Amino acid sequence: MVRKEVVLVTGAGGEMGQALIHALAASGRTAILALDVRPLPAEIAKKCKVALVGDILDQNLLSRLVSEYAMPSIFHLAALLSTRAEFTPEAAHHVNVDGTMALLKIAVEQSSWLGKPVKFLFPSSVAVYGLPNLEAKAAAGAVKEHEWNVPQTMYGCNKLYGEHLGRYYAKHYRQLAAERPTRGVDFRSLRFPGLISAFTMPTGGTSDYAPEMIHAAAQGHAYASFVRETTRMPFMAMPDAIRSLLMLEAAPEENLTTEVYNVTSFSPSAGQIADRVRAAFPGAAITFEPDLARQGIVDSWPAEQDDRRARADWGWSPEYDEERAFADYLIPNIRKRYGSA
Repeated sequence: MVRKEVVLVTGAGGEMGQALIHALAASGRTAILALDVRPLPAEIAKKCKVALVGDILDQNLLSRLVSEYAMPSIFHLAALLSTRAEFTPEAAHHVNVDGTMALLKIAVEQSSWLGKPVKFLFPSSVAVYGLPNLEAKAAAGAVKEHEWNVPQTMYGCNKLYGEHLGRYYAKHYRQLAAERPTRGVDFRSLRFPGLISAFTMPTGGTSDYAPEMIHAAAQGHAYASFVRETTRMPFMAMPDAIRSLLMLEAAPEENLTTEVYNVTSFSPSAGQIADRVRAAFPGAAITFEPDLARQGIVDSWPAEQDDRRARADWGWSPEYDEERAFADYLIPNIRKRYGSA
């Protein structure tokens, strides 16, 4: 049987998955196999060659995919995010770690059919960092990839281990086998900051106070931020996140000096975000009522990420700084979404 060539996108119904499918389709890459545990919105599903409802932990489903499709690129976006993962840490580990390993094994199998390594794109997170207190956070400044890799959440632990699994499958898989296979996985990962989308609602991330603030104001709803006004962490507009993912996929392998790269854009305080929202939606009712647990998580993340390695290796640079992200992308599109004045 001839395998149909597709780009596999897991977690296709999430914020990043939907944005990635839009971008792939817009570039002419419509041979997309989308997989999510829930049905995709109709406008996303129609951009895909195949849209499946299924679980990345379903071995029968994965075996079927391997037998029917050739997948030169896999975008593994499926995950339980940081806040949700803290409520169900064992389930999060099962999805985030076992699911990642299952997809890496698929990549190895696929490479034997394709005769070349499968590109495996893995979104990691600022959650892999863990600073012990606010004094250390202030002193650290922009954190490099190798620094402070001591996460304080299950999600951060899962993502850091996912990075290590990717390195293992790319460089050391079956290293003691009598006939070690040729390299099957070309693993590439991005440590994203908090991501803000104008077109989808956030679901379960600890950086969600930023998008929630804007969406609430646009609907005329009061919003109580779960972090204090002075809280700082890095953010990125969703279009830049997708662009960086596709840039890394396209980067020549010989230019890459690591498997894992920081990317980032701007690092406002929660108070500065609130000021921008109030300026766009006069009368927006925004208060600050920190949730100690979620506040503690954000406090353990750096205020900034150092992304100089991505800039040097494959030309990364964000198109949306803070001003443009709010003025040209977030505010007008969210305003249109709700018909706000």
